Amino acid sequence: MNGATDAPDSSSETLDDTIEPGKRLIRLPADKGLSLGDRIANHITRLTWRTPLHALRLKGRFPLKLLGVPEDPVPGDARAGTAIRAGHFLHRGLKQPLAELDFAAVTVAPAFADYLHSFAWLRDLAAAGTRAETAPIAEQLVRQWLAAHGETVSEPAWSAENSGWRILFWASHAPLILSSSDLIYRSAVLNHLARSARHLDRIADKTRPGVGQLVAWVGIVAASLLMPGGEPRQVFGEAGLRKVLETSFYADGGTISRSPQAQQDAIMVLSMLARTYDMRRMEVPPFVQEVLARAVPALLGLTHSDGSMGSWQGSGATPAERIQAIVAASGVRTRPLKQARDWGYQRLVGNKVVVLADAAPPPIARVTEAGCASTLAFEMSDGDERIVVNCGGAALTGATVPADLARGLRTTAAHSTLIVADSNSTAILANGSLGKGVTEVELDRRETTQGSRLEMSHDGYARRHGLIHRRLLILSPNGRELRGEDMLLPAPRTRRKGEKSFALRFHLGPNISASLTADGLGALLRIAGGPLWQFRTSEGSLAVEESLWVDGEGRPHPTEQLVVTSIAPAGGASIGWIFKHIG
Repeated sequence: MNGATDAPDSSSETLDDTIEPGKRLIRLPADKGLSLGDRIANHITRLTWRTPLHALRLKGRFPLKLLGVPEDPVPGDARAGTAIRAGHFLHRGLKQPLAELDFAAVTVAPAFADYLHSFAWLRDLAAAGTRAETAPIAEQLVRQWLAAHGETVSEPAWSAENSGWRILFWASHAPLILSSSDLIYRSAVLNHLARSARHLDRIADKTRPGVGQLVAWVGIVAASLLMPGGEPRQVFGEAGLRKVLETSFYADGGTISRSPQAQQDAIMVLSMLARTYDMRRMEVPPFVQEVLARAVPALLGLTHSDGSMGSWQGSGATPAERIQAIVAASGVRTRPLKQARDWGYQRLVGNKVVVLADAAPPPIARVTEAGCASTLAFEMSDGDERIVVNCGGAALTGATVPADLARGLRTTAAHSTLIVADSNSTAILANGSLGKGVTEVELDRRETTQGSRLEMSHDGYARRHGLIHRRLLILSPNGRELRGEDMLLPAPRTRRKGEKSFALRFHLGPNISASLTADGLGALLRIAGGPLWQFRTSEGSLAVEESLWVDGEGRPHPTEQLVVTSIAPAGGASIGWIFKHIG
């Protein structure tokens, strides 16, 4: 983008954190913001673009060439690039030797296959050597891919998302794949770019809502800017992109999938598009800049004290360096968003302590493949150390997170919250989609002399167990105490269903060792070379159990969890607890 953009003050931490009590209803944003005239004009533009005249326009009127090479604003992973130079792809612990790679029959995990077909690895390869050292490898792999998929449309190679990313990565790293003097090969590369754009013209509207559809429309717009004669496609593409941005993001800047990883991808793809406009010395459309200005503070709102990402909705704990690189690519300078009412995350800050809480229903099933039953869960960090975490990583399937484990990581028990009768607050169905459960979350946040006070409740257990879960969190101004209370209350208009067992789970960070106190109601939390914390519960039975935590690379680490168990009578129950910094 041309220069940096300061996000409006409404998304900064300078806001008064008090908000009116209210309810967060599960919903998908409707098509909004376009007048009837705008919608008719867009429809006519799309019809014109898809007429036989469009096909004739593509058959030779304009020479196939790139009008420029946009900058890739996000640095690659030099480690992964070095692995490619050494003869194998490396992705989330999985290896694929180049000598054994058959693009026509890729047999790796789906996320790995997308990494290959999208050509995201070009960014990593570019970070691992000079153009002279890496171009021959890139060219050979492009030749192999074109031989397998250049003329035959198939999934996942030609999926809307992979096709959109491929246009962006081939353009940004054109020096690696178009250095050859072989005119037939160069023509094949350029012809595939043009064909991919036409493919996206046809399928972008039919793609499932979410980041994949956003990437598809970005690919259309980028193609219009990269090749001659793209003005009609630019009009068509920008209209489609504007519409998908309106339905892919909440007003507070969060994606409808509620996934931090999807948020990172959305910011990254829009930043790459902005560089394509810059390459053409054209102004980035204001609606793209506005979305970036809202999306970046929302992303930062889910970072801990050290700048790394919390583990929510399948995402892993993305390292701070990666987050910094994506934010820098956007050109947006802003503070973290402390309260995202629609996106559903709340951020409490006291000195070096950060508390993040999930205060919304899970995402709608059709916009996510790794949605989690995590409502009212929280994470807490003290400086560089994570004290309370969620297991995370359900979307990071690979060598160390097999499919069965990924399913378990989506459950309520894999998050730091309350579980009734060992059941999920929102059902996870046999086909992997999210079922019935939480539909409504009530939220009340206030700033008092005692600190930041957050009260939340959800109805996920109302139908099955006749109970409402209410959670109160109070973080002291100096961050040395986090007080909590978890309540199970009789749900209105439901029959009382007798006693229910329940458990409070607090998954601990990877560097913490817990030991129970003599009275069985507390635990000391030791961190080698770090702060000392104490946990106390008002009642129930406290135990230390095994757990795991998945890092941003999809690698599980053995950890511990504090588990408070008790029985709730038909009239409900309440347990108070505290995390206190003691040294």
